[in-house]
Amino acid sequence: MKSQWECFLGNLGVWDGSFTTFSPEGELLEDISSRISFEGLNENQELRLTLEREGKQDIVLNFTKQGIGGIIFLDNGAFSQAPVQFNPYSQFGGELGLIHQNRRLRIVQTFDSNCHIKRITLIREYRSGTETVESPQLKVDDLLGEWHGEAFSISPTLEEKTFNTKMHLRLNNGRLEQTTTYGGKTLTSSATVNSSVLAFDQNSDRQVNVLLLPGGASATFPVKAQLGKPLFIESGWLINPNLRQRMIRMYNTKGEWVSLTLVTEKKVD
Repeated sequence: MKSQWECFLGNLGVWDGSFTTFSPEGELLEDISSRISFEGLNENQELRLTLEREGKQDIVLNFTKQGIGGIIFLDNGAFSQAPVQFNPYSQFGGELGLIHQNRRLRIVQTFDSNCHIKRITLIREYRSGTETVESPQLKVDDLLGEWHGEAFSISPTLEEKTFNTKMHLRLNNGRLEQTTTYGGKTLTSSATVNSSVLAFDQNSDRQVNVLLLPGGASATFPVKAQLGKPLFIESGWLINPNLRQRMIRMYNTKGEWVSLTLVTEKKVD
């Protein structure tokens, strides 16, 4: 088991990319180039992050082995940063970051003061000096079929567990039907398909949408976050036609963050 610091060091280097912001309906709001560098200092006992974005002031942050600012990392360098408690009286949001070889994909979901989803920022990056391989815009057809995965989950106390997953997606009379199996549970749901938005609308007060994005990405979010009901946000990345990663951050009915899960799944049918 790697320490959180060792997992953080999996992001060392310089990453070139872009910040692309969308409305919840998929409207492009902004697209700017970026460069972020992670520099190890004092024999990697410290780390300096420098973020440069077109037209914006640079951000410089320093981290030490003793404190990494509430970010939770997984073994491959993937990470999440978000509140440990959902509070309906303040703005809510979270970042979910995935990594594969020399590419990173991060999604930031931002909610407004009324707990409605406000915007989604997609950050696509590659290690400076390596070949750029960009995945295309994600489409529903890319997801159809059966996916078998391995999930790694970590709790706020850093307890870990692993389990297998299965997901089957199909179109039926224009609706997307999804069956998911994990931890001995099987869940079924369905969604309307409206261009790049999948609306899982079993009941209006718990509507969850999936926004299909460029770069093989997807963002899953509640249209309105609420106390008293389980809450999750998710980022997905179709790395190639048969390989996908998903990261899910779960909150319980009290609004407490309870787990961060990375699913790596392969298409089998």
